[in-house]
Amino acid sequence: MPGKRITDHQVLKYKQHRNKLPQVAAAAKAGISERSARRIEDAGQLPSQRPARSWRTRSDPLAEVWEAEVVPLLRADAQLNAVTLLEELQRRHPGQYGGAVLRTLQRRVRQWRAVHGAERDVYFAQEHPPGRLGLSDFTVADDLQVKIDGVAFDHRLYQFALAHSGWRHAVVLTEGESFAALSGGLQAALWRLGGVPEEHRTDSLSAAFNNLAEAQELTRRYEGLCQHYGMRASRCNPSQSHENGSIESRHDSLKTALDQALRLRGTRRFDERADYEAFVETIVQRFNARAVTRLAVERTMLRPLPARRTAEYEEFPARVSKYAIFTVKGVQYSAPSQLIGHRLTVRQYAQHIECWLGGQCVLERSRATHRDGQRHPRNIDYRHLVAALRRKPGAFARWVLRDAVFPRDIYRRTWERLSAALAEREACKTIVGLLSLAADGHEAQLAEELEQLIELDQLPDLNALSALLKPPIVELPAVSVQLPPLQDYDVLIEVSP
Repeated sequence: MPGKRITDHQVLKYKQHRNKLPQVAAAAKAGISERSARRIEDAGQLPSQRPARSWRTRSDPLAEVWEAEVVPLLRADAQLNAVTLLEELQRRHPGQYGGAVLRTLQRRVRQWRAVHGAERDVYFAQEHPPGRLGLSDFTVADDLQVKIDGVAFDHRLYQFALAHSGWRHAVVLTEGESFAALSGGLQAALWRLGGVPEEHRTDSLSAAFNNLAEAQELTRRYEGLCQHYGMRASRCNPSQSHENGSIESRHDSLKTALDQALRLRGTRRFDERADYEAFVETIVQRFNARAVTRLAVERTMLRPLPARRTAEYEEFPARVSKYAIFTVKGVQYSAPSQLIGHRLTVRQYAQHIECWLGGQCVLERSRATHRDGQRHPRNIDYRHLVAALRRKPGAFARWVLRDAVFPRDIYRRTWERLSAALAEREACKTIVGLLSLAADGHEAQLAEELEQLIELDQLPDLNALSALLKPPIVELPAVSVQLPPLQDYDVLIEVSP
């Protein structure tokens, strides 16, 4: 066939069939042309026995410029590619070198680099003894396009894995690669694993390493975390992700498995975040089921856990202002009005915050995240403020926190329609009344009613909605109790022994 050399095997097969078949049939059986068959019969040796060809079959289009111009350019900078070199030759020699020379130039450059090029990186496959190395890393999972309650869920995945057995643990995160996220995910993984590896490796996380220092320097909190569990901390070199390959490859396999499972599920929507976290846990456990045998060996080599976990949070002081708002690291949270004026101790975890007052946890909230380019995110719970709004509904129209107080997008759209169609005072009373109904436990049902009203192009009637959402009155059955006369008890006493 054109472009392919005839092998010794084809020649021998042709000669075998030629003893019984005509030349054309034998050539077809051997997979060669009739012309090649005639050359084989005239030749007295196999193709591998022929002397190597030392001549060219066509003229070299680069003969005049290769050594004189191209090689000096490659020696000056070996990273120049063939396209750049061809464009330079076309500028120097107009009309002499067309695009058909590119493939020849590419082969010649590749051959030159193989002999005279710079040394390339060599990768050294590593053997991971059981119980020695555990790895942590974060990966962005926005490309999974998961939605929670109809809203795009931008998130990361923290993953811990053992290099020997491949056992892994994953946590869904909505904030950045903070120390709280690293500490919480790592400790959850170690306690589920039931042991501690000798070494813990990450990339150059700012939560773990002071990257501004010239030498490798651990942050104070990360150093304390590793000392608490008796692990040696290490990291890969900056911008060398292949040195952390045992965890990087598992990011790819996990996200691929999640994507395939979501496709099989038929939808990427989840009602609550807990449902998605359970979904991720299911996929992770499928991976861990494959590592049961190797994990049984590695578990015996792990170090024991300490007596307790170390702190997984950061503490910050915060004072609740007269607006029923307190601020933690630039993020605003609402609080019940009873806490106005009190100074709280806020414990910030990876996923939530806890507010402590005098040794008692008085408030727990999910952490706010930066979305839609917000510089200072807000986490405002309308239930904390609706009672005060009912007393001052007119304040709602130009309230600074107005846009952050709506529990769902349908409430915001309803306010826009109310403010456009009604007087300001009436619109404020109506939306505050709707928020009050939602706070009474009717948020989801009321949202459905408001959706229907928008489809019908009608404004909400607060009295009608209140009557609709009012719990039904259950009439108790009339019970008639007949008391016996007291003389009957005297009879019982007389007859009793």
